Amino acid sequence: MQRDDKRSYSSFFQSIIDQDRSPVVICDLAHEILYMNPAAIENYAKSGGEKLIGTSLLDCHAPAAVEKIRQVTDWFAADESHNIVYTFHNEKKNTDVYMVALRDHGRLIGYYEKHEYRGPETMKQYDMP
Repeated sequence: MQRDDKRSYSSFFQSIIDQDRSPVVICDLAHEILYMNPAAIENYAKSGGEKLIGTSLLDCHAPAAVEKIRQVTDWFAADESHNIVYTFHNEKKNTDVYMVALRDHGRLIGYYEKHEYRGPETMKQYDMP
Protein backbone atom coordinates (compact mmCIF):
# COMPACT_ATOMS: atom_id res chain seq x y z
CA MET A 1 0.00 0.00 0.00
CA GLN A 2 1.46 3.32 -1.06
CA ARG A 3 0.55 6.65 0.49
CA ASP A 4 1.20 10.09 -0.91
CA ASP A 5 2.05 11.58 2.47
CA LYS A 6 5.35 10.99 4.26
CA ARG A 7 3.78 9.66 7.48
CA SER A 8 5.81 6.93 9.13
CA TYR A 9 4.09 3.71 10.00
CA SER A 10 6.64 2.73 12.63
CA SER A 11 4.41 3.76 15.55
CA PHE A 12 1.60 1.64 14.12
CA PHE A 13 3.88 -1.38 13.69
CA GLN A 14 5.30 -1.00 17.20
CA SER A 15 1.79 -0.77 18.62
CA ILE A 16 0.81 -4.00 16.85
CA ILE A 17 3.76 -5.80 18.44
CA ASP A 18 3.26 -4.17 21.84
CA GLN A 19 -0.41 -5.20 22.00
CA ASP A 20 0.32 -8.81 21.07
CA ARG A 21 -0.15 -11.07 24.09
CA SER A 22 2.49 -13.43 22.73
CA PRO A 23 6.18 -12.80 23.44
CA VAL A 24 8.08 -11.25 20.53
CA VAL A 25 11.87 -10.83 20.66
CA ILE A 26 13.53 -8.98 17.77
CA CYS A 27 17.26 -9.48 16.98
CA ASP A 28 19.70 -8.18 14.40
CA LEU A 29 22.08 -10.41 12.44
CA ALA A 30 24.71 -10.11 15.19
CA HIS A 31 22.06 -11.76 17.45
CA GLU A 32 21.73 -8.64 19.61
CA ILE A 33 18.31 -8.32 21.21
CA LEU A 34 16.97 -5.05 19.83
CA TYR A 35 13.44 -5.14 21.16
CA MET A 36 11.16 -7.15 23.39
CA ASN A 37 7.44 -6.50 23.54
CA PRO A 38 5.81 -6.28 27.00
CA ALA A 39 4.72 -9.94 26.80
CA ALA A 40 8.34 -11.01 26.14
CA ILE A 41 9.66 -8.85 28.97
CA GLU A 42 7.21 -10.57 31.32
CA ASN A 43 7.83 -14.04 29.86
CA TYR A 44 11.61 -13.71 30.30
CA ALA A 45 11.52 -11.84 33.64
CA LYS A 46 13.40 -14.63 35.45
CA SER A 47 16.20 -14.32 32.88
CA GLY A 48 16.44 -10.56 33.19
CA GLY A 49 13.39 -9.26 31.33
CA GLU A 50 13.99 -5.82 29.88
CA LYS A 51 17.67 -5.97 30.88
CA LEU A 52 18.16 -8.52 28.08
CA ILE A 53 17.72 -5.76 25.48
CA GLY A 54 21.15 -4.92 24.08
CA THR A 55 22.61 -8.30 25.00
CA SER A 56 23.32 -11.29 22.77
CA LEU A 57 20.48 -13.76 22.34
CA LEU A 58 23.17 -16.43 22.06
CA ASP A 59 24.17 -15.84 25.70
CA CYS A 60 20.68 -16.97 26.76
CA HIS A 61 20.91 -20.39 25.11
CA ALA A 62 22.78 -23.65 25.50
CA PRO A 63 25.46 -24.48 22.89
CA ALA A 64 23.15 -26.86 20.97
CA ALA A 65 20.48 -24.15 20.70
CA VAL A 66 23.09 -21.58 19.62
CA GLU A 67 24.09 -23.90 16.78
CA LYS A 68 20.44 -24.23 15.71
CA ILE A 69 19.97 -20.44 15.78
CA ARG A 70 23.04 -20.03 13.58
CA GLN A 71 21.76 -22.72 11.17
CA VAL A 72 18.40 -20.97 10.89
CA THR A 73 19.92 -17.54 10.23
CA ASP A 74 22.21 -19.08 7.58
CA TRP A 75 19.13 -20.67 5.99
CA PHE A 76 17.29 -17.32 6.05
CA ALA A 77 20.28 -15.70 4.34
CA ALA A 78 20.48 -18.38 1.63
CA ASP A 79 17.23 -17.44 -0.12
CA GLU A 80 14.58 -14.71 0.10
CA SER A 81 11.87 -17.36 0.25
CA HIS A 82 13.30 -18.81 3.49
CA ASN A 83 11.34 -16.87 6.08
CA ILE A 84 9.93 -18.98 8.91
CA VAL A 85 11.08 -22.00 10.91
CA TYR A 86 9.20 -23.87 13.61
CA THR A 87 11.67 -24.31 16.48
CA PHE A 88 9.82 -26.05 19.32
CA HIS A 89 6.60 -26.71 21.20
CA ASN A 90 6.33 -25.67 24.84
CA GLU A 91 4.11 -28.38 26.32
CA LYS A 92 3.60 -26.55 29.62
CA LYS A 93 2.31 -23.37 27.97
CA ASN A 94 0.90 -25.12 24.88
CA THR A 95 2.75 -22.80 22.53
CA ASP A 96 4.56 -23.27 19.26
CA VAL A 97 7.66 -21.13 18.83
CA TYR A 98 9.00 -19.89 15.49
CA MET A 99 11.95 -17.92 14.16
CA VAL A 100 10.86 -15.48 11.46
CA ALA A 101 13.13 -13.60 9.06
CA LEU A 102 13.03 -9.80 8.96
CA ARG A 103 13.82 -8.30 5.58
CA ASP A 104 14.21 -4.85 4.09
CA HIS A 105 13.39 -4.99 0.38
CA GLY A 106 14.39 -8.65 0.36
CA ARG A 107 17.68 -8.15 2.24
CA LEU A 108 17.89 -10.08 5.51
CA ILE A 109 18.29 -7.61 8.39
CA GLY A 110 17.42 -9.76 11.40
CA TYR A 111 14.87 -12.15 12.83
CA TYR A 112 12.33 -12.48 15.57
CA GLU A 113 11.04 -15.15 17.88
CA LYS A 114 7.27 -15.53 17.86
CA HIS A 115 5.17 -17.63 20.23
CA GLU A 116 1.76 -18.85 19.11
CA TYR A 117 -0.61 -20.20 21.72
CA ARG A 118 -2.54 -23.32 20.75
CA GLY A 119 -5.05 -23.47 23.58
CA PRO A 120 -8.59 -22.16 23.19
CA GLU A 121 -9.17 -18.47 23.86
CA THR A 122 -10.24 -17.80 27.45
CA MET A 123 -11.41 -14.23 26.86
CA LYS A 124 -15.16 -13.85 26.44
CA GLN A 125 -16.23 -12.54 23.05
CA TYR A 126 -16.55 -8.76 23.03
CA ASP A 127 -15.90 -8.60 26.80
CA MET A 128 -15.25 -4.88 27.33
CA PRO A 129 -15.76 -4.13 31.00
